[in-house]
Amino acid sequence: MMATPESGSKPQAVAPAPPRLTSLSHGGGCGCKIAPGLLSEILRNTARMPVPPELLVGIETADDAAVYRLNGEQALVATTDFFMPIVDDPHDFGRIAATNAISDVYAMGGRPILALALVGMPINVLPVQTIRRILEGGEAVCASAGIPIAGGHSIDSVEPIYGLVVLGLVHPDRIKRNRDARPGDRVILGKPLGVGVYSAALKKDRLDAAGYAHMISTTTRLNTPGPDLAAIEGAHALSDVTGFGLAGHLLEIARGSGGRIRIDWSRVPILPGARELAAAGYVTGASGRNWAGYGDQVRLPRDFPEVERALLTDPQTSGGLLVTCEPRAVDTILAVFRRHGFDAAIDIGEVAAAGEGARLEISAG
Repeated sequence: MMATPESGSKPQAVAPAPPRLTSLSHGGGCGCKIAPGLLSEILRNTARMPVPPELLVGIETADDAAVYRLNGEQALVATTDFFMPIVDDPHDFGRIAATNAISDVYAMGGRPILALALVGMPINVLPVQTIRRILEGGEAVCASAGIPIAGGHSIDSVEPIYGLVVLGLVHPDRIKRNRDARPGDRVILGKPLGVGVYSAALKKDRLDAAGYAHMISTTTRLNTPGPDLAAIEGAHALSDVTGFGLAGHLLEIARGSGGRIRIDWSRVPILPGARELAAAGYVTGASGRNWAGYGDQVRLPRDFPEVERALLTDPQTSGGLLVTCEPRAVDTILAVFRRHGFDAAIDIGEVAAAGEGARLEISAG
């Protein structure tokens, strides 16, 4: 005989599973950045306040952070970064966002001292425990960097947003700007490319477990070599690769320094499987927007494959440091990267004197 429910009892409703984080955002990670061409248009002719002499780095060359002199021994590094989910695991999302935000302090040669959390969440859509896990991920990374999250601000928003304001300190004589490259410098890249391709594949359920592990490993690795690199004699410009892709951030260095950069594409490291995923069509929309914004300033080899161009412009979330240095300092700089666990760091090109035409030249090797 079939069992029947007790009189007056009602079947218990099953709570729906929370939505995938990436399904709630129109773009993820640093791929959310406003395209470089549109951003330039937005910022054109904006009002300029008087600049105090203590402001050592401002908005002039799209550098990674602002720097304000406190005294003869200390300057304050201030930056902020936040974005929508690039992965579905809330703890991993928090870790990636925090690592990416802290990177801008390292990219100026500074050491972080504290952070403030920036939190925007659809509170009627995401469970409290999911939001809590995002914040815990950010806290874990800050603990690894040796800094507290000392406060912050939160809002109820349509899409999930998480990031940090990060403050750091640097000696005024060791500030590393993106405009300080010199002709003859070598160009060193600290991490492989391909995070944007991974994220596009993940959103379509086409990133396997090994690919996801590589993605989390690279995006949660703090760019701790920054301060040690800044102390090396012969190290000149320093930046990091994020939403504008390798080409975009090299162009910032070239424009700021008034020179050109030549890259040997065959030497540029690519994350495992990223080239194959890009060939299968897993490319972010930000990659195309990046090329539309600055492609006229890049000279590519004849018949350069579309897949390779997509990787050149691929938006990197929590990407690697870019360093330009005198040739004699290359071995010392690579040794610093190795000491901090960045085994993929490699010399990929050179800075040349200013000339006519493209500011970034790519050779096929």
